[in-house]
Amino acid sequence: MRQRGGWLLWTTLVILGLLFLSVDAGNYNNNNTRLGPLNRTSNIPKTQDLDDAVKITYPPKQVVLDNGLVQLTFSNPGGQITGIKYHVIDNLLKNKTTQTAYWDVMWRGQLHGFDGKEFKVITERGDQVEVSFISTYNPSFSNDSMIPLTVEKRYIMQRGRSGFYAYVIFQRDEGWPELAINDVRLTFKLNQDQFNYMAVSDTRRRFMPTADDRNLGQQLAYPEAKLLNNATSNPLFHGEVDDKYQYSSNDKNGKVHGWISTKSSVGFWLITPSTEFRAGGPLKQDLTSHVGPTTMCVFSSSHYASEQLCLKFKQGEAWKKVYGPVYVYLNLAGPTRDPTTTLWHDAKEQMHKEVRSWPYNFTRCPDFPVSDQRGSVFGNLQVNDRYINSTSLVPASSAYVGLAAPGEAGSWQTESKGYQFWTRADAKGDFVIKHVRPGHYNLYAWVPGILGDYKYEAEISIKPGSRFELDKLTYWPPRIGPTLWEIGIPDRSAAEFYIPDPYPTLMNKLDNNNHSDASDKFRQYGIWGRYGELYPDHDLVYTVGVSDYRHDWFYAHVTRNTGNVMVGTTWQIQFKLTNMTAPGDYKLRLALASANYAELEIRFNNESKTPLFSTGRIGEDNAIARHGIHGLYWLFDVNVPRSQLHEGNNTLYLTQTRGGNMFVGVMYDYIRLEGPPLP
Repeated sequence: MRQRGGWLLWTTLVILGLLFLSVDAGNYNNNNTRLGPLNRTSNIPKTQDLDDAVKITYPPKQVVLDNGLVQLTFSNPGGQITGIKYHVIDNLLKNKTTQTAYWDVMWRGQLHGFDGKEFKVITERGDQVEVSFISTYNPSFSNDSMIPLTVEKRYIMQRGRSGFYAYVIFQRDEGWPELAINDVRLTFKLNQDQFNYMAVSDTRRRFMPTADDRNLGQQLAYPEAKLLNNATSNPLFHGEVDDKYQYSSNDKNGKVHGWISTKSSVGFWLITPSTEFRAGGPLKQDLTSHVGPTTMCVFSSSHYASEQLCLKFKQGEAWKKVYGPVYVYLNLAGPTRDPTTTLWHDAKEQMHKEVRSWPYNFTRCPDFPVSDQRGSVFGNLQVNDRYINSTSLVPASSAYVGLAAPGEAGSWQTESKGYQFWTRADAKGDFVIKHVRPGHYNLYAWVPGILGDYKYEAEISIKPGSRFELDKLTYWPPRIGPTLWEIGIPDRSAAEFYIPDPYPTLMNKLDNNNHSDASDKFRQYGIWGRYGELYPDHDLVYTVGVSDYRHDWFYAHVTRNTGNVMVGTTWQIQFKLTNMTAPGDYKLRLALASANYAELEIRFNNESKTPLFSTGRIGEDNAIARHGIHGLYWLFDVNVPRSQLHEGNNTLYLTQTRGGNMFVGVMYDYIRLEGPPLP
């Protein structure tokens, strides 16, 4: 009996071990990276059997993918997502009768979606199903009302994964008509009866008003900004301002955001594991989630930039680009006092796992190279500025280093057709750019705390599996002489300057749990109006050596209300020069973090004379209105003849000449006056 009982025990243990290994094996992707079916923390429970195969069925005019955790319903062959079933919620989306999950672009001033004409199954296995919905442009059968673009929407569902992947392939062939498109987006409009809590970052997560609350609110200076001054769904929201731009993020930071249903303890998250397919580089700002409830991934847009980021194609120009994949992640919280925190932390954990798994190698797309079909670039960047360190080079610590389409220094911030790959250098200036698609690139960089843009002049050609090792690179930032005075920090942002407190009657709490801090103050509505209150009788005057830019330099050079007219303003910088014996001229370095329909004129010591320099009309980034602290970066080098200056007291006049509305103006990044070169 002992022998038989031991045999039964041993057999049971073996079977349990095999079952464990079988389930655990399903938790790895093809990169041998553990992803986990739900990637659960202790408060994220198992919802169903994770061994269910992915199934595809075909109800009338529909395609349904189901892995036992998530059920995804598409129109057939249109490829519109009409239903997402998860846990106890039959449909996470708004409803089945309107467009609630879709890809679209801005074309000819209107949003244009893509209804597939052909359906294909790319992969059908128990562990993965990938499907495709294609809308093909045929110039022989098309007319002027059809967008000259072939669009293929693809979706992937895997065994044991509580979510799905989505990506799109845009293609133009030679000979097709010219085309200009702006926004490229993937949008989900969720069930308002379920989703009531939104999370964009650790300092912006809160219970949200409803679309009905917004509809009853008072429009402020522009349609997106609403004062919720009427009856609201929750007294918590009454008197707040809601504006979708208050939840924008830099693309490098906006890798996960979404909504939570506190009724069902369910989270809906959009995870963007890479920025390689997004336009404008790592500092590009885009919309994320907002009232609707809506969550979206914006791949390309002119927001916080200008029409320069518009995708423009000449007659006959061929092009192809893959946007994504992105991951729609669904999670469920078990019994807990605070499901919102549990679900948010789990979503961030899942985001990090997706980032580590990039580039995915489970797609069946020849235009999406897997890891071993990509290359890498290694290098070291040093800064040579003898007025910072006269004896040695300075490591480009924390430099942003990236590969983008060939162009001029800094051109990456307005580049949208190709792919970009960015990293941060370490404290020694060493950097590695991994997983680069084959192609031709320039290497670009900029260093926080150092003025200007770096470009490596030689073109870099990446081939599958290549390892490109650069010699030690040296950046010579703009400089002719010693710093006589400076205002700000050269970091492409106006965040270090004075940002006023918001109006109590125009606030957005941003975070219900008081996680917000002073770094989010610039997101508040109407703070630009504080300028006129701070300077009711005269414009800003800054005295070098006395004033402190953290308190005495307003974050935005805005217009002034003179009654019914908004007019330009003139700021002054007062400074002293002594011992002007060195021969040669001076140099003013003027770096802007943002410009919107502005024109900046420079004068020294005489406000009424002909300007020494004018930027001309610059900028369309609208960052002031859209609660940004930066837009596109501008750098102007102004030669200042010594005859313009004199020993003793001097005044620099910065005149923003244009008016018309309250959002015309600039944000400064950094201003520096350099003396003549030293021997």
